[in-house]
Amino acid sequence: MSGGTGTDPLDRALLRTMLDAGASAGGVYVLADDEPVLQLTVMSGVPAPVLEPWSRVALAAPIPVAVAVRRRHLVWAGSHQQLVRDFPRTAVAVPYDFALAAAPIGDRDADGGRGALLLLWPADHPPHLSADERERVENGCRQLAAVLAEHPPRSDKDPPRTVVPRVLTPPPARTVGHGEALAAVDFAERLPGGACALDLDGSLTLVTTGAAELLGAEPDRLLGARPWEALPWLRDPVFEDRYRAAVISRQPMSFVAFRPPDRWLTFRLFPDGRGLSVWIAPSEVPAGKEYGPLPVPAPGEAVPPRAGQIYHVLHLAAALTEAVGVQDVVDLVADQIVPAFGAQGMLMYAAEAGRLRTIGHRGYPAEAVAAFEGLALGAAKSPAVHALSTGEPSFYTTPEEMERDYPGLPQLTGKAARAVLPLIVSGRPVGCCILSYDRPRTFSMDEHQVLTSLAGLIAQALDRARLYDAKQQLAHDLQAGLLPHGLPSVPGLAVAARYLPSTRGMDIGGDFYDLIRLDEDSVAAVIGDVQGHNAAAAALMGQARTAVHAHATAGASPGEVLARTNRLLTDLDPDLFTSCLYVHINLRSGRACLASAGHPPPLLRHPDRRTRVLDVPHGLLLGIDPVARYEATEIDLPPDSVLALYTDGLVEQPGVDLDRAVAELAGRLSAAPPRQPDALADVLLENRYSGADRQDDVALMLLAPDTIGPDGPA
Repeated sequence: MSGGTGTDPLDRALLRTMLDAGASAGGVYVLADDEPVLQLTVMSGVPAPVLEPWSRVALAAPIPVAVAVRRRHLVWAGSHQQLVRDFPRTAVAVPYDFALAAAPIGDRDADGGRGALLLLWPADHPPHLSADERERVENGCRQLAAVLAEHPPRSDKDPPRTVVPRVLTPPPARTVGHGEALAAVDFAERLPGGACALDLDGSLTLVTTGAAELLGAEPDRLLGARPWEALPWLRDPVFEDRYRAAVISRQPMSFVAFRPPDRWLTFRLFPDGRGLSVWIAPSEVPAGKEYGPLPVPAPGEAVPPRAGQIYHVLHLAAALTEAVGVQDVVDLVADQIVPAFGAQGMLMYAAEAGRLRTIGHRGYPAEAVAAFEGLALGAAKSPAVHALSTGEPSFYTTPEEMERDYPGLPQLTGKAARAVLPLIVSGRPVGCCILSYDRPRTFSMDEHQVLTSLAGLIAQALDRARLYDAKQQLAHDLQAGLLPHGLPSVPGLAVAARYLPSTRGMDIGGDFYDLIRLDEDSVAAVIGDVQGHNAAAAALMGQARTAVHAHATAGASPGEVLARTNRLLTDLDPDLFTSCLYVHINLRSGRACLASAGHPPPLLRHPDRRTRVLDVPHGLLLGIDPVARYEATEIDLPPDSVLALYTDGLVEQPGVDLDRAVAELAGRLSAAPPRQPDALADVLLENRYSGADRQDDVALMLLAPDTIGPDGPA
C-alpha cells in the first residue's frame, strides 16, 4: 500500500468529506472501466490490511459499497449487530463495533456511475444517521464525483489490477516546535510504567525508557517494528486483535500479557486517527492464569497466524460458502484470493475421470493453458499432478527452482514463482489451484499456513459447486423434456411463450403451458402451475399437461377438460395441487371460451390498448375434489387484441396484495406500445429476467389474433 499526503484532488476531497461528516475513517472506490469491479483507490483512518480483503470488490458482491452502487442509494449499518444481519460476510472479517455508511458516487443514469464512498464512525455513534450527516455524506459524494470526472484516478497505461490504494495520514492536531517536542518526550519519560506510540499500521514510533525495560528490549530494536512481530511473547493473535479493535472502534482497549520468565504486564491502548498511545504497567497474575500462557514457539516452529490473516481467511471462507456453481468459485478465487496474495496469475483444475480439466485461468498465455489440458493424473509430470498425487502443496520461489523440477516450465508460462495447492476433500482429489507471480517471491510460514487452509476451503467449495452444477443440468434437462419444444404455427394467431425457473431449490418447477391445434378454425391454450419446486412437482406437471392435451384433442369442452383432468390427478393422489386455465379460441368467430381451476385471472388488452382483468369463474384447484365442476365463460377476442395468460410467479410479491399486483401487470400491458407478442412478453418480464432471487417459477403466454406488424399498425 502506498502512502499519501493529501495533495491529490481526490485525497483532499476524501479528507474534507470525512471531516464534514465526522467520520473516523473513509475510502473511495472507483468503478473499473473494463470490468464490473470496484477498486479501492484512496483510504484514510484505518490500517491498510483491514481493508485489504475489499481492495477489489465485485459489483455483484454482497458488500456494502457494491450494494450501494447497484441500488444507487446510501447503505447504512449503525452497529455490528446490524452488519451481522445485513452483511454477514463483512461482519465476520471485521468483528468490531463501529458504524458504516456506503454511498454511490455519481448517478449511474446520468454518467454511468463513478464508484462508492465508504465512511466509518466510532462505536459510540448513534444507531441512526442523522439528516445533517446524510446531507454531508451526499454532498461529499457529489464533490468526489466532480473530482473523478476532472481527474481520473489512473491512466490508460495502468492495468486495473495494478492499482494500489493510497493511504492518507490525517494532519496532526497542531504543529509544535523542537523544544515542545522534546518537552513531550520528557513528559512521557516521567510517567510511571512505560509509554509508547504506534502508527495506524501498528509500527512503534516512540518507546520510552520505562517501556523498553518492561518489554525487555532495546528501543532501537523496537522502533519501526510491530510489537507482535518484534516480541515473540506477544505473538498470540489476541494481542494484535485488541490493537485492531481499538483502531476501528476508536475506543480504548486493554489486555494483559505474560512476559517470560515471570512478569505480567497490562497494556492500555488509546486510539485516534493517526495511531495509538499505549501505556504499559506491571500487573497482577490474572485469575485463571496462575500457570502462565502457552510456551513461546522455538525458532523454526510454526507460529500462530496473525489476527489479520485469520479474519482474511474468515472473509474468504464466508465468500466461498456463498459460491453456488463452479464458475462462481473460479471467479471468487480470481477476483479476491489472487489479488489478496499479490499474485499475477491463476490456474484452476478439476480432477475428472483421472485427468485434469482447466476450469479457470488468469494471467497465462493460451499455449501454457493448453499444454496441461487433459493431463492424466497418474502419468504426466506437472506441478499440479505432483501436488494431487502427494496431497502436499508446493512453493517455488524462483524460476531456477521450477526449472530444476520441471524443465522449460518457467519459459512456457512466464512465471517466476508459484504456490501449487492441491484441492482435496476427504482424501479424494477434486482439483488443483496454482497462484503464480511474475517475479521471484518467498513465502513466509504464515503464508504457507494461510494458503494451505484456503486450499481446503476452496476444495470443499469446488466439490459442492460441481455437485450443484450437475443437479442444475439434470433439472434443466428434465424441465426441457416436459415443456413443449415448440408451439404449433396457427395462421391468424401470433403466440409468445416464456418460462423462467425459480432461483431457489433445484431449478425444477411445476409451471407449464401448451398450445393445441384442434381443427382448422380452433385452437386451445393452457397454462398451469403445480405447487412445489422439485422432481415430484415436475412429474405431476408432465401428467397434467398430457391429460389436458388428451382431453382437449378428444373434443371436450373447456369445463369438461378441467373436470376430467381433475379426476385423473385426484386418482393419482399426489398430495400436490394444480392450478390451471384452459382457453378454447374459435378463430373464425373471434370468440374464446375460458375455464379456470383456481388460476390467476387472464388479462385482455383491447385494440385501443385498454386492458382489463377478465372475470373467469374460479373453480377448485385440480387434485382436491374428484367431483368438482368447472364453469366456463365466453369473451370476444377481436383482431389486434392480446390475451395474456400467466402463473402467479409473475405477479406475487412479498407484502403486496395479489389483486393489486394483477392490476399493476394490467397497467404495464396497457402502457406497452403496439408490438408483436414476443416483444410484449419481454416488456412484461423485464423485472423478472434480472431477478437474483426469483422465489417462484414464471410462465407467460400471449395470444394475439390477426396481430399488428412489427412496426405498429399498417
